[in-house]
Amino acid sequence: MVTIYGVPISVHVRKPIVTAILKDIQYVVEPVIPFNPPPNWSSLSPTGLIPAMQDGGFTLAESTAICFHLERKKAAPAILPVDAWDCSRVLFFDGYAGHVFRSVIHGLFFQKIINPNILKGATDQSVIDSILATTQPKAFSFLESQIKGTFLVGDSLTLADIGIVSNLINFQYLGFAIDKAAYPKLAAYAAGIIALPPFRRALADEKPFAEQMGLNRGFAT
Repeated sequence: MVTIYGVPISVHVRKPIVTAILKDIQYVVEPVIPFNPPPNWSSLSPTGLIPAMQDGGFTLAESTAICFHLERKKAAPAILPVDAWDCSRVLFFDGYAGHVFRSVIHGLFFQKIINPNILKGATDQSVIDSILATTQPKAFSFLESQIKGTFLVGDSLTLADIGIVSNLINFQYLGFAIDKAAYPKLAAYAAGIIALPPFRRALADEKPFAEQMGLNRGFAT
């Protein structure tokens, strides 16, 4: 049994959860809030970030590393293509998903959810407006240009889709919509990936956490 530590609504925690569901790997989630971690947290996550994982006597942190472990633990269905070029593109998009999180999602989530609800601070609307006017359109325009079909790479769900769409879920959790007029392919792509069974189950399982934090689940119904 794999234990995944973190908050299921986290972009990075959702990645190994969806991967485990896709591969039918048995897992449990132990909720960990980065602002109030358990005493042994540094032994599980040297960086202090979520997620972390335990599999038997093996401990690992960082979402992509955990997904790689799950890929080797159970090869099929694969989230990394065999073809060298396709695999490289998947890894690129996984890295780009990290960029989307840092430049778009983290700032929005911090200002709308974490700062007012957890840190009891004031929301800085100017930060939100700046992200929505600059970095978000740039990131979404790039993704729009890359979508050629149902999946970002190949003809099945890969780590590329899992990483990118995990970010787009949190964007919509905050009450924002993917503009269908500006990004028609991205909007259709995200809706299609979210409708797949691994994401549907992950979203159903994280529903209590989303509702507790007052997140918008309209896109997931």
